[in-house]
Amino acid sequence: MQEPEQLNLENEKLSIRNGIFTTVIQNISSNYFPLFAISVLGASNYQVGLISSLPQFIGMFAMIIGSVIMNRLQEKKIFTVYSFLIARLFLVGIALVIFIPETYQSIVFILLVGLMNFPFSFANLSWQALIGDIIPENRRNTFFSSRNRMMTLIGMISTFFIGLFLQFFEASNPIPYVLLYLLAFGCGLVEIYYLKKHKEPKKEVIKIKKATPLISFSVFKYKPFLYFILCALFFNFAWQMCWSLFSIYQIKYAHATGLWISLFAVANSIGQIVSFKWWGKMAEKHSHAKMLILVSIGMAMAPTVTILSTNLIFIVITNIFAGLFVSGTVLLLFNQLLDVTRDDNRSQCISNYNILLALIAFCAPQFGVYLLETTNIYTAMNISGFLRAFSGVFFFFFYIYLKRRNGLSVKRKFAKA
Repeated sequence: MQEPEQLNLENEKLSIRNGIFTTVIQNISSNYFPLFAISVLGASNYQVGLISSLPQFIGMFAMIIGSVIMNRLQEKKIFTVYSFLIARLFLVGIALVIFIPETYQSIVFILLVGLMNFPFSFANLSWQALIGDIIPENRRNTFFSSRNRMMTLIGMISTFFIGLFLQFFEASNPIPYVLLYLLAFGCGLVEIYYLKKHKEPKKEVIKIKKATPLISFSVFKYKPFLYFILCALFFNFAWQMCWSLFSIYQIKYAHATGLWISLFAVANSIGQIVSFKWWGKMAEKHSHAKMLILVSIGMAMAPTVTILSTNLIFIVITNIFAGLFVSGTVLLLFNQLLDVTRDDNRSQCISNYNILLALIAFCAPQFGVYLLETTNIYTAMNISGFLRAFSGVFFFFFYIYLKRRNGLSVKRKFAKA
């Protein structure tokens, strides 16, 4: 039998390898969904918005069902594996979209992208709960900063070569996209192989006297979790409302090709790589909540700075800057979520959080496109920047609350002693 420390190290190595292929799939497929939709399928602005929002809408229902399943599972790994497998099978369907009549191509493509998020939401939900059980709390900052840094490096390299590959074809040629989506499916099989090799800790079987409710409002009685959710949902709305706007601005206004889209992603990855370790250290020193204030301010500048010019080199530079704060967003939000959940109901808390997040992720891109259609790209992006900055106010009060709460806890411990 392996020692706990050795088992933890083995799981960390497997998680990094699994994460590498997850990142490659992300960079091969979804990073180029908007470009494929606009350049090959001729999608409208609202359809481009649906590429971001429809998966989240479908994912919301998946989260509701998934929350029931997860609360009944004693072991999560096998469920996670099969969820990922079904999600990756959709990539084959997406690759074959070009073989149906042109009238239906963009609609079928958007539906497949949306439906793919049903099993992927199961996979994401169960992976979060699984990794929360596998990685000890005292290892999370160090591990996730290292894992995210490695994933970002691999993503940067793969994205660059994908961009070079697309440069050999006309922008409207669908063949390179078909090949990329099939390659992504192949990577998915390797991703699942490493996921299956994880060693999940055995838990005591707990007899449940009555069924766990579909969505439990009881988890919101724990104030740290409730206040974090309010802050995180507002921030995510402001963050995600301009995801589609960035793609529209880069492709329709700045006329970026596949190579430039790759360079934007590479630049963003460089910013993330150089900052992941710093965010991890600062979080350990100052807390996740305090650093989320800084993240909000940095993220607020990205949309406002981007629209200053359509010069492609300038946009590359702004993506490096944005990447510095994206890394903090990814690391801090997830770790703060784990911090404000308790071991006895973590899966249920994560389920509720992701359901609400999916609802926000459906509404936000559509709201962004609505602003674009009713005003212009510059107004829409600036509103997103303002809301991102304002979310820093919420995180500030959340930090003050946690600081006071922790101070009271320490006083009570001393009083009892």
